[in-house]
Amino acid sequence: MKGFSRRGFLAGSVVAGGVAALAGPGTAAADRTAHGCFPPPPARDIRPGDPRYAELTVRGYNGRFTARPESVRLVHCADHVVDAVDDALRTGRRIAVRSGGHCFENFVDDPAVQIVVDVSEMRSVYYDPGHRAFAIESGATLGEVYRSLYLGWGVTVPAGACPGVGAGGHIAGGGYGGLSRHHGFVADHLHGVEVVVADRGGRARLVLATRDPDDPHHDLWWAHTGGGGGNFGIVTRYLMRSPGARPGDPATLLPRPPATIRSVTVGWSWADMTESAFVRILRNHGTWHEKESGTGSRYAPLSSWLVLNHRASGRFTLVANVDGSLPHGRTLLDEYVAAVTANTGVRHETEHSTALWMKSTLTADPYAGGRYPFKSKAALLRKGWSEAQIRTIHRWLTRGGDEHQASAVYLSTLGGRINTIPASATAVPHRDSLFSATYETSWWPGVPGDGQLAWVRGLYRDVYADTGGVPVPDARNGGAYINYPDVDLTDPRWNTSGVPWHTLYYRDNYPRLQRVKARWDPANVFRHAMSVRPPGR
Repeated sequence: MKGFSRRGFLAGSVVAGGVAALAGPGTAAADRTAHGCFPPPPARDIRPGDPRYAELTVRGYNGRFTARPESVRLVHCADHVVDAVDDALRTGRRIAVRSGGHCFENFVDDPAVQIVVDVSEMRSVYYDPGHRAFAIESGATLGEVYRSLYLGWGVTVPAGACPGVGAGGHIAGGGYGGLSRHHGFVADHLHGVEVVVADRGGRARLVLATRDPDDPHHDLWWAHTGGGGGNFGIVTRYLMRSPGARPGDPATLLPRPPATIRSVTVGWSWADMTESAFVRILRNHGTWHEKESGTGSRYAPLSSWLVLNHRASGRFTLVANVDGSLPHGRTLLDEYVAAVTANTGVRHETEHSTALWMKSTLTADPYAGGRYPFKSKAALLRKGWSEAQIRTIHRWLTRGGDEHQASAVYLSTLGGRINTIPASATAVPHRDSLFSATYETSWWPGVPGDGQLAWVRGLYRDVYADTGGVPVPDARNGGAYINYPDVDLTDPRWNTSGVPWHTLYYRDNYPRLQRVKARWDPANVFRHAMSVRPPGR
């Protein structure tokens, strides 16, 4: 994961948090006043010259890009979003939405975008008794989601490890984290989504789409279970309830996290490392996970992250976690470490620790600081890297000097519960992958970064040299994950496979996403460099 280097109603119901109540599926009610709460501030149209403009336009985490829109609409409720979209439609101006601001590319910071709708003040997390589900407004950060759900009801969602990431784009892209091997993608727990769409008449309207297969807007719900952000409209809130959960006690509607997390960290010094030892470590790691990633494995509760820092950083690490209450948790971790380190011939250091779940989840925010320029490229793996790929990674991790102190390759574990769901059940199709791999570099602000960009692009191209420089789905590769977008995959200079970028990200689900696009955004109002295209475009 990128994070380790510097580191997303029933009729007439009224709910807390200033969120729109709905008169019925897909229809906005006139009265949106929240009982017992102060009314929200008015929406603000913030333009250059306003001191808040700079604050809002540098919210994007990637320091390579800075937004320069005509205005930033700071919104506080769904009505404000409807008004902002209506204004953009009426004036013919390009519009984009920002939630947490952690997009890897310049989808929001694109110079062509004239209006940025900033939903960061829409961050309430609460139980909606009308839908018997938890509501998460799209501007809430994952940290706010975790804290509110856990302290309020003792539950959580199996989302990402970075508390600063906004829920808005993260959930729509599928979303995974340390609990996902046990509970699936966060989108697997999406019961409903409230979206401002642009209809065929050129007007904005608020629509509620749910998991219910009889819902006439069911296809819009499906598109938000992995179709990615910024494709179909502007999400104002998500409704979360696990499939099969029986409505009643809210504390039973979502997964309960472990009270504590038991961890082990294994570290290797680059000074001690040989190429053969590096190959053996990674082969051990890949082979172990190929054998133990099923839900029936006694190691199913274990999640791990391999953090392959560049040689300039001095060392690389492996982190593994299990539920701290497991009586055999320490044994699982020790056996895992023994398997990965077996017959390597190099020294390693091991450190065990135990921490409270919420404390460890909220305090280790790898996105803190932000605004470093970076380039991230990613892939999904159905098997561990081949020996040739491992040797390629070793070559690039030992190439260059101190300019690559923030260059690394990360390998996160998937599998488990994720892979028990059919690929077509949700928009995220990656139900057969065991790993998520991220290849990344960053550099100091003000530094050109040309060498670092060339490094990460060359590494990625060489790792996937046999499939045209990109992870074309095959027996070993699973494609790519839309929450880690990489515009290079649309460029024939870097993608020589002949396989279009959307096949890498969506595989066989893309035609259905296009049909959803044609129905809900026929004028292609919500678009960016890697957005779902209407059929024929």
